[in-house]
Amino acid sequence: MTIVPSIKRDYIAKIAEEGKRIDGRGFDQYRKIEIETNVVNKAEGSARVKIGNTQVLCGIKMDIGTPFPDTPASGVMSTAAEFVPLASPDFESGPPREDAIELARVVDRGVRESQVIQIEKLCIAPGEKVWLVFIDIHILDYDGNLFDAASLAALAALSTTKVPVSRFLKDLSESDRASWQERLLESYTIPGVDEVPFGANSNSTPIKDFPLPMTEPPISCTAVKINDCIMFDPCFDEEVIADVRLTVATDHKGDIRAMQKGLSGSFSKEEIQKVIKGALDNGQEIRKKLYHSIGK
Repeated sequence: MTIVPSIKRDYIAKIAEEGKRIDGRGFDQYRKIEIETNVVNKAEGSARVKIGNTQVLCGIKMDIGTPFPDTPASGVMSTAAEFVPLASPDFESGPPREDAIELARVVDRGVRESQVIQIEKLCIAPGEKVWLVFIDIHILDYDGNLFDAASLAALAALSTTKVPVSRFLKDLSESDRASWQERLLESYTIPGVDEVPFGANSNSTPIKDFPLPMTEPPISCTAVKINDCIMFDPCFDEEVIADVRLTVATDHKGDIRAMQKGLSGSFSKEEIQKVIKGALDNGQEIRKKLYHSIGK
């Protein structure tokens, strides 16, 4: 540890013992959260999220490809994260960093294990053609707590995603287009609605893009422990000197959907319960912000 983090640790730990944080927040309090959707015109869905000075951009691209052999009737989801060098002096160009891979996996797990995307509805022809969903996360400005910012950006982007049916059909020959229209009409319905989203049949109404089939999203909340103090939404200085980190994703029912521990320290059973309680409370408020941003 360098001399600067040592000084920061002593100062942050000292004021934490007095129940204070360096930016004046309470231990369970998040920084200001801003969510903006549809920020990338070329993407099927996109969102930019700011938590304090941390800023993350997420774009969703979709294509048609072959399903995995063990899930022939389900779509495919893939998540990747890029640490843009301008976001922090510590970020460099080149292959994905270890922490970028971890970030992508945590976001992917939260979405996948919660079954936010109804991938069974993304099958066009079992064993032959399915929709592929690519979640691309870009860190634009880093000031701590990338896990929550990236997860929230991914959820907001997915919630505004349209399945690009028209783009796919546009590239086909007239005979192939008629055949695929018939398949698509048999495959898709808007979640919760009994009619197809693009008309009664392929001869009368052209197929239109429709919302990505989704369920209720989980909300990830991250806390760190510095000595014996647990703080949610750590800023950069708190994150750098933290002993251990825990991210908990909960759904609208209050069920835990994913958990990820980081760093070399440990939590007691009581501390884990405290983090879960804080994640549930903060998750309810963050979910309201997400719903507001997508007009729900």
